[in-house]
Order: sequence, then C-alpha cells, then structure tokens
Amino acid sequence: MYDLKKLPNQRENEKVILFLRRQWFSILIIIVAFVLLSGVPLLIAWYFWDIVNTWLFDTTFGPIITIVGSMYFLLVWLSTFIEFTDYYLDTWIVTNERIINVEQEGLFHRTASELDLAAVQDTTAEIRGFMQTVFNYGNVFVQTAAEKERFHFININNPEHVKEIVTQLVEDDKKRLASQGGALIGKVKILGK
Repeated sequence: MYDLKKLPNQRENEKVILFLRRQWFSILIIIVAFVLLSGVPLLIAWYFWDIVNTWLFDTTFGPIITIVGSMYFLLVWLSTFIEFTDYYLDTWIVTNERIINVEQEGLFHRTASELDLAAVQDTTAEIRGFMQTVFNYGNVFVQTAAEKERFHFININNPEHVKEIVTQLVEDDKKRLASQGGALIGKVKILGK
C-alpha cells in the first residue's frame, strides 16, 4: 500500500494499491542521449582544436560559432529537461476503486483521466524486444467501452504483475458493486411496502 496525502477526488475508504512511474531504463535513455548530444560536438572540437581555435578568434566566424554553439547546447539542455519532466510527471495510480492516469505532454500541458474499475473490460500486458524482456518492463493496456478506449501504462516495471493486480481489483470492485446493488434493491423493496 502507498500513502499518498492528496489523491484527486479521493473517495471514502479508497486506498492506493499501486503508484506507477516509467521504469528507470527510460531515464537512462534520456541521460545517454544528453551525453551523446553534448559530448560528441565537444570531442570533435577537441580533436580539431587547431582549426576551431582559429575560427573562434576570427572576427567574422568567432561570434557566429559562439552563438550557434550556445543555441545548440541550450536546445540540448531544454530537450533533456522536457523529456525528464515528461518522465517524472507521467504517473499511474491504481486504487481499490479506480485508475488515475496523469500524462505530462511538454512543459505546460497535462492530462489527468480517471476510470472506475467496474468499467474495465480487458487488461493486456505487453513486453516487446530484448531490452524489455531482460529488464522486465513493458506496457499495460486497460480497455474500456468508453470514449477513451484504452489507458496506457507506458514502460512500467513488471507489467504482467500489474495486469494481474488490476484484473483482481476489477473483479473485486464488480463484486462489491453487485453486493451494494443487491443491498439497494432490498432497501427499495422494504421502502416500497
């Protein structure tokens, strides 16, 4: 069980069962891309230092190279920051009554959706490729009949285990709602007498 202090629209007796983020391998890809995009130009400049040094002290090319290089490295930093923000703020919360999906898209666009467990029709786990198999991460799709047909848990740890937990919670929630429905029907009959 996870203890989240503020769950959006928290219901009475609702408990957080799973709090999911993308697997650590996703952040490793962001770091490797940052190192390559930053390091390769610096290594090339170091290797050809005599030519680069001459260009930097040229009155025409020096300022242009400095501005273009600065813009390039700022773009690399900004792209890395945006990707990290997207990685960190994409979360999936599974409670005993619903699934909450929070997706960050860029710096200023976030979409939060929630789905009652009773509306779930199918849950699918997907592990594709060598890396996902070795590191045991993948995707989980939760299928409903609503407008948004699928909730997509992207690159999470143990997708098979998550699928099993969600499937069990869906069954438990449907049983709970059926028993409450039976209790409500009994109350209506008594009131109708």
